Amino acid sequence: MNQLINEGNGSKLSFFDPVHHGNFIAAKRVAQKNLSIARFDYDKAIASLTNEVPSWPEPTHGISELRLAIRYQPKNSLLKYAADMATLTLDITDYPGEWLLDLPMLKQTYEQWSEQTQELLTAAPRNKYAQTFLAKVASIDPFASADEDLLAKLSQEYTELLHTFRYKLGLSVIQPGRFILPGELSGAPILEFFPFPNLTELDGNDYQNASDDSIIGMLRARFLEYKEQVVKKFYRQHFLRFDRQIVLVDCLTPLNSCSEHSGPESFADLQLAIEMILASYSYGKSGLFTRLFSPKIDKLLFAATKADHVTSEQHAPMVSLLNQLIYQSKQNLNFEAIEMKTLAIAAVKSTNSGKSFHKGRQVSVIQGYAVKSTVKSTLANEKGAAEKITLFPGSVPEKLPDSEFWQQCAFNFINFSPLCGMTKQQSLPHVRMDQVLQFLLADKMT
Repeated sequence: MNQLINEGNGSKLSFFDPVHHGNFIAAKRVAQKNLSIARFDYDKAIASLTNEVPSWPEPTHGISELRLAIRYQPKNSLLKYAADMATLTLDITDYPGEWLLDLPMLKQTYEQWSEQTQELLTAAPRNKYAQTFLAKVASIDPFASADEDLLAKLSQEYTELLHTFRYKLGLSVIQPGRFILPGELSGAPILEFFPFPNLTELDGNDYQNASDDSIIGMLRARFLEYKEQVVKKFYRQHFLRFDRQIVLVDCLTPLNSCSEHSGPESFADLQLAIEMILASYSYGKSGLFTRLFSPKIDKLLFAATKADHVTSEQHAPMVSLLNQLIYQSKQNLNFEAIEMKTLAIAAVKSTNSGKSFHKGRQVSVIQGYAVKSTVKSTLANEKGAAEKITLFPGSVPEKLPDSEFWQQCAFNFINFSPLCGMTKQQSLPHVRMDQVLQFLLADKMT
């Protein structure tokens, strides 16, 4: 949004053909069509980034939308004979990424979901934290009369486990996603269920005939209601109308898991999450009729985020690493003739690149304002902002890291604050946002 509405005022979109060839005219925000969805607070976000002491905008906790009208001059289509100008309407939907992992649940029964989740909970690194919870659930008679207080207590314990997996271990497969970001459903009984271990050992007839007021019957009923009223509703209202998609992947954070035990598991979990998510979408070439009645995603961008957190020569290894992570998913999507691209990007650049000398040798470095919680020695200046630091964060592996990489702990991923001096009237500094726009939008504007 920022790059397009500020085009011509300090923007750098040289790889975006509509700008490069001169047929881009202007873009502006317009009222969104869906009045029941919150408007993304763009102005508040820009204000955070452009304050005297800039800060990152607050994370979103629900769904929000923006609509942009892009005016351009068509040059390579029949439109150029009918009008001097045309308008492309772009709808952007923002949602918590944690909700994405609920989509695969639509294809599962409660038994299948419980079995899959049990496999995760009994394997490293989750098993160390989940043993007590699994023991408590295993001690319950599944056919006993339901005790709602007990179900609420165990659901809360399971939710706390999910928080641990997400925020302490940095794992990606978190189900149900609404348990850690409930939005308007906070405190609702529909979020009070959990996986029941060893369901396959129960008598099939007893399980199928379990009454709704039994423990297992109530857990099953709440799982089914969650799928129908939360997941399916979310999917129908939003995902079915997308025709272009960006999958943002943070490949750097797992590299900070400097342990031969947690690092490989973090990467494997990230890979599993990507495969689960992509299997849930409806992909295929969009023609006129499918766009009107049953739109399908026909362009898919895989973006390795935080490209500004490493030196520029590490961007190619970032792309290679991400391609390794998504290899199987891309193979499956290639069969559907989806146009795909992988880029290393930063929507808002927070560092500057440069050169420095180390032991008599010139090395590439990045310089920025480190978030104080990530560097204990960082001092605050008189305005409360973190002091600048200069570092070489390490080399990004081109392939999935081997055991030697985890033993060496050769990566030092630092979180940076936004750069100072950004203004509301100019485009934000970025890394390859012009290439993002080129891939996702350029064909619509020719």
